[in-house]
Amino acid sequence: MLKQKLLQKAQHKLSPQQIKLLKLVQLSTLDFEQRVKQELEENPALEEEEPLSELEEYLEEKNGIDDSEGAEEDQNKIDISEIDEYLNDDEILDFSRYNIDNNTNYYNEDLLYISPIISGISFQDYLKSQLHTFRFLNEKDLLIADFILGNIDDNGYIRRKITSISDDILLILGISVKEEEIERIIKNYVQKLDPIGVGSRNLQECLLIQLKKEEKSKEIFFAKKIVIDYFDDFVKKHYQKLQKKLQVTKKYLRKVISKIEKLNPKPGRVYSENTKSLDQIIPDFTISIIDGKLELSLNQINTPELKVSSSYLKMLNFHKKFAKNDNTIMFIKQKIDSAKWFVDAIKQRQNTLMLTMTAIMNYQKEYFLTGDLYKIKPMILKNISQNIGLGISTVSRVANSKYVNTPYGTFLVKSFFSEKMINKDGEEISSIEIKKLLEESINKENKKNPLTDERLSKILEKKGYLVARRTVAKYRDQMHIPIARMRKIL
Repeated sequence: MLKQKLLQKAQHKLSPQQIKLLKLVQLSTLDFEQRVKQELEENPALEEEEPLSELEEYLEEKNGIDDSEGAEEDQNKIDISEIDEYLNDDEILDFSRYNIDNNTNYYNEDLLYISPIISGISFQDYLKSQLHTFRFLNEKDLLIADFILGNIDDNGYIRRKITSISDDILLILGISVKEEEIERIIKNYVQKLDPIGVGSRNLQECLLIQLKKEEKSKEIFFAKKIVIDYFDDFVKKHYQKLQKKLQVTKKYLRKVISKIEKLNPKPGRVYSENTKSLDQIIPDFTISIIDGKLELSLNQINTPELKVSSSYLKMLNFHKKFAKNDNTIMFIKQKIDSAKWFVDAIKQRQNTLMLTMTAIMNYQKEYFLTGDLYKIKPMILKNISQNIGLGISTVSRVANSKYVNTPYGTFLVKSFFSEKMINKDGEEISSIEIKKLLEESINKENKKNPLTDERLSKILEKKGYLVARRTVAKYRDQMHIPIARMRKIL
């Protein structure tokens, strides 16, 4: 039997303005600049603030400015701290995965130095420009080849199945093409393009294409044989098995392996790494040391000061007094309200970013003053969240997408977060310190007899760090360092 009951339940739904503010906080400097330009183009009631003359600056400092336009209270003002508890937990990232060592050989993917932005055609256009020079490629094959190029990733590989490409060609181009024809076009045209190895379906095919371009020699013959017949043994570094199967000496096998190791496993990167204009990093913050003290600044060089258009405010007053057209008044007021909200949201974004980064800078003060990685303290999102009174999700958003320029390089903010560990003396240390020690040990190891995780654990123990073998394996994986057998060389 159904029963009706009255339940009182508190609910909070994010308004469109609150969602917009969260997105502004999350944007990188470049994306934020684009967002400001977009808003200026879309909203005529928003305009750039003209810089004050020296006389105007003097008068403003002396007397202040009577801003009657700002008398109306903005109803859309947002408190970010009220929003955090309603965000999903799965948006909070595990920052312990990242390290910030600028000398590491293995895990420097989060450490990016600023380089000048360059322009150039895309990798796909570069390949197409070559393809269209083939004289004996008919119109149908050219259409198919162009379509195939669209399925090549930044590494130069075709990752999709031929059957899927065939289906898409029929659906999008209206051309019925057999799988054998696609294979023919890939081998005869796509795989003839520069860089050598582009258009491969896997690493084995990529290496083989490059080896076929090498001058014939006995070493190249054995290298091809390894790639064709014993590729699995090669990848797993089962050198003794290879030596036995090829019936060659260890010294000669080393020569053969060196031929393969000189090949490029990601041919597309040769081009894309020289044209990464779309992926350049511009730091959101800069930390400087002035007279022995840390100073933090927010990057706003290309972001103009915004204000509500005075002409639109006058237009609104005119229509209220004389025209009295409700639709026009509503349109103008909507644009003005949107402009006011955007100006206020920018200020809130700046305050949130500065508040969060200042707390991080002060928490890791010793590191930023010295550049010594061993000075980095264990730090989790909660430490900063409690310090500034903002939710963990807000800190996560700032740390996850922002970069900071320091005297020691430019780093992703989240790379300063790490787990807490205890050494033999009972002192709290950062997991970054452990990773640094692991990296040093691995860099010094004998590559013919690499250190296992068990041996690495014992080395750390001798240095006063109690780290289990399983934890060593976890940190090694986070640093993208392969297991001992895969680090072995002949």
